[in-house]
Amino acid sequence: MTPGSKNSIRLFEAFGITVFLHWSWFLVAAWQLERRGATRETFIWVAAEYLGLFALVLLHEFGHSLACRQVGGTAREIILWPLGGVAYVSPPPRPGAYLWSIAAGPLVNVALLPVFFGLDLLARGLGWPATAPATYELLSQLKLINFVLMVFNLLPIYPLDGGQIVRALLWFPLGRARSLTIASVIGVAGAAAFMAWALYERSLWIALLGFFALTRSWNGFRESRAMARIESWPRHEGYICPGCERHPPRAPLWTCGGCQERFDLFETGGACPACARSFGATACPECGQVHPTDQWKHRPPEQGGWSGE
Repeated sequence: MTPGSKNSIRLFEAFGITVFLHWSWFLVAAWQLERRGATRETFIWVAAEYLGLFALVLLHEFGHSLACRQVGGTAREIILWPLGGVAYVSPPPRPGAYLWSIAAGPLVNVALLPVFFGLDLLARGLGWPATAPATYELLSQLKLINFVLMVFNLLPIYPLDGGQIVRALLWFPLGRARSLTIASVIGVAGAAAFMAWALYERSLWIALLGFFALTRSWNGFRESRAMARIESWPRHEGYICPGCERHPPRAPLWTCGGCQERFDLFETGGACPACARSFGATACPECGQVHPTDQWKHRPPEQGGWSGE
């Protein structure tokens, strides 16, 4: 259950990253206005809070996106929705790259803590609590929102940043599949805690958070099982993906776009065995990145096969 750009409004593009606003934001804004009483002052107050929240969430998500690009990954979209923001990032499948891509988001909020502290001291020195109480209250609210975003995202519950950081740290000793399995199981337990909290507080909002964590954790668990199966397959030791530097599995994982035949690209000389269609580029089954077929690193295979030349 994650938002998509299909049902979102395109806001702007920066650093090659397109920012979208999901339509459900307007429902939440209308609910907030209704709850507080739809007066002119209330509208201005809610609008100011929302703009501040937009800015904080965007900075957080741009932290993810730019860090992902820094380690050689791809990041092209950010979508804002009522449960926060989603940066669609695809870091290289290495634990260090994954860890930096995830940790950079909360680190933005950490870096903003002294900024808000300094602004608060300045506002007090200028006498804003007495002369501009509404402006000072807004600053205080944004300071609190930034702190809550940081703490909430660092909860060790997958798919929150904290849960993904736990997964990245476990990836170093346990590998990609097992680390995701453990993080997903922790995420399911955390989702159950959210649900119990929602019942206690009678909060639909907390229940939605719990449902989001549950669905994403379950999907993560299923993905980890698929990863584990792929990792158990034998490998083409003569070939290495230029992106993730893993040997491709010995299995019919490639499908011909012409005749729909499934085959092992590295067993058939880079061509479909049914229709002889040649493949100039191929996607890695491990990381999903597409590379020219002749750029796959290789050693001379021991018995036949395609040399890549």
